[in-house]
Amino acid sequence: MRRPFPVQGLPYVDPFLLIDEMGPVDYAPGKAIGAPDHPHRGFETVTYIIEGEMEHEDSHGHRGAIRSGDVQWMTAGAGVIHSEMPSQKMLREGGRMHGFQIWVNLPRALKMSQPRYQEYDASQLPIVEDAQRWVRIIAGSVDGKRSPIETTVPTTMLHVKISPNAESSFEVAPDSNAIVHAMSGWATIESKTVRAHEAMLLEPAPETLRITTGDDPFEALLLAGVPLHEPVARYGPFVMNTVEELQQAFDDFRSGRFGEIARV
Repeated sequence: MRRPFPVQGLPYVDPFLLIDEMGPVDYAPGKAIGAPDHPHRGFETVTYIIEGEMEHEDSHGHRGAIRSGDVQWMTAGAGVIHSEMPSQKMLREGGRMHGFQIWVNLPRALKMSQPRYQEYDASQLPIVEDAQRWVRIIAGSVDGKRSPIETTVPTTMLHVKISPNAESSFEVAPDSNAIVHAMSGWATIESKTVRAHEAMLLEPAPETLRITTGDDPFEALLLAGVPLHEPVARYGPFVMNTVEELQQAFDDFRSGRFGEIARV
């Protein structure tokens, strides 16, 4: 697991609360792990799978599978109990797992909204490809192609692969904060270098992000979002605006108001 934030000294990059890169890791049969039943309130979780597959279910009756190239954008809103576990096939046979989970903050007005899911498989996410780059559009748009994902603030989320010794540009919304999380290779952005397993933060980001690659192919997850500029009170799986709202979230969870996952 690689986590550029939250870490000591960098609790979040508004509106992004957390980035976890899961793997890549090769699991032997019976060894794959996941995240069993856990609550969320006040933000959105984005699960993007590059390789492997997971099965999910929640206390509102949603369930399904997320496979290579798929995205699940879950708005936890007022509260949900959620489970993300390796698929039965992954548990039985083992295999490679690589993906991301990203937490995106919700504005104050939507923190207690009805939970919802946006789930799209790889074939539904637009791809822009030419001689120098390959881009899967998870959120936002590139070259006139737009992801079907609806976001609460202007948000860009791209999986990019760029050839060696090339320059590629990406447009983001004005006043966005941006993160370039490098998976392999290295590149220069705004006169600074980002290398594999590093994340570059741009607060604020230029409206045109120019990425110039080095001598190796460069692969990264590019995130950009317009900040909320609201107070953040967080503890574990809850992200609210005040300590009192956090306490209420814990009280509601302990009293069973989040429900439970019904299993047959």
